[in-house]
Amino acid sequence: MESVVSELEGTLLKDPDLFSYFMLVAFEASGLIRFALLLLFWPVIRLLELLGMDDAGLKLMVFLATMGLHVSEIESVSRAVLPKFYMDDIDMEAWKVFSSYDKRVVVTKTPRIMVERFVKEHLRADEVIGSEIVVNRFGFVTGFVKGDIASISSRTAKLFEDEKPALGLGRTASCFQFFSLCKEQMHPPFITKQNLHDHQLLRPLPVIFHDGRLVKRPTPSTALLILLWMPLGILLATIRIVVGLMLPMRAIPYMSRLFGGKIIVKGKPPPPVSGSNSGVLFVCTHRTLMDPVVLSTVLMRKIPAVTYSISRLSEILSPIPTVRLTRIREVDAEKIKCELVKGDLVVCPEGTTCREPFLLRFSALFAELTDRIVPVAMNYRVGFFHATTARGWKALDPIFFFMNPRPVYEVTFLNQLPAEATCSSGKSPYDVANYVQRILAATLGFECTNFTRKDKYTVLAGNDGTVSRTSFVDQVKKVVSTFKPFFQ
Repeated sequence: MESVVSELEGTLLKDPDLFSYFMLVAFEASGLIRFALLLLFWPVIRLLELLGMDDAGLKLMVFLATMGLHVSEIESVSRAVLPKFYMDDIDMEAWKVFSSYDKRVVVTKTPRIMVERFVKEHLRADEVIGSEIVVNRFGFVTGFVKGDIASISSRTAKLFEDEKPALGLGRTASCFQFFSLCKEQMHPPFITKQNLHDHQLLRPLPVIFHDGRLVKRPTPSTALLILLWMPLGILLATIRIVVGLMLPMRAIPYMSRLFGGKIIVKGKPPPPVSGSNSGVLFVCTHRTLMDPVVLSTVLMRKIPAVTYSISRLSEILSPIPTVRLTRIREVDAEKIKCELVKGDLVVCPEGTTCREPFLLRFSALFAELTDRIVPVAMNYRVGFFHATTARGWKALDPIFFFMNPRPVYEVTFLNQLPAEATCSSGKSPYDVANYVQRILAATLGFECTNFTRKDKYTVLAGNDGTVSRTSFVDQVKKVVSTFKPFFQ
């Protein structure tokens, strides 16, 4: 069985600089104050690296980013946030070489807790050898690191006492000394003769679920830009939300352009329901909590939206009516039928948002209740902040959406399903739901999956995604406490 040892930074990952990943830990596990503090020390860390004191720079980053955090918070960020940013930086040529061996070992300066899940689950490594952070008996991180870079090299050598690895991948200027163990060596840039067909059976596992508020990896320049934008972003979000609540639906598309927003509409929406006809059921992909609001804005009338497990504050601030589901099938079916008798209705059968180009499994309930189904493909683009969260507080989702300088929404109306594609022609609700999922995925260029809401929250938050029913006052207090550092 042939084995390969690869350095992570600068080899499997294109960027050898670790700073931005520690910035993510600081922001997502602690908050803006630690995020700003770590950025403030970046010149010191950079100077230590230029002086050849990489080990000292690493220890300073670890101390500032993790000291005082509970180890479970770092594990949560490593599970839900970091894999997306690691995956975006993968060197696919290095991956082709790495994945072609039977036993795969990754060596890294990064604390093992930050990379192990990604490396083992997405890069399919067998072993990860990295630095170890010190945790006290209460589960809190002291900020110190066990050993140094030399100890990581010695642990790698101990792993291959019986048989030398066939290949070592790493930079020529690597601080690790594992190359002497290997029969062969390769350095970036990697140019392989194998084509993608040779690796169809073994690829990096895609990141479907991820969390965190930041869209871009916070390099020093990006982090500084985010910090400078935050106070202005909060003010802009407040103005956008207040204006949106005060103006009629017909005026919002025009006013949104004045404040930097944009809505792109494709396809032809159906006319409003008239006479005794039952309402149209708009079946949407679920990208953010704003989906039904944006749809109502495009249609220039308030369309009620079916919701489940969103915060009371979001419902109170919503400019459109909301219909809260119970997850009791018979009760929910009756609620939806009653709303359709009154008029049009919006439903997102995925049951939760998904950021990546994937669609989660559609619930089949909507297909049982009406034949007037209009699929609507929703998508959005933002620059700084994601408008969804699994581990954080959902009531802040619209605020973070409107904090972006130029949020863009794309709304694509598909044709109403023909009678032969609905349950009235004898098709099962599951066949109809799967068909709607496929045509929406094809419209957006997304991929269909069988994952559900429960799968998402199990991966990201370790729960089923149910929001506790805290009072409105408690939720307002939480919003104020979240943004309090900006005004001090």
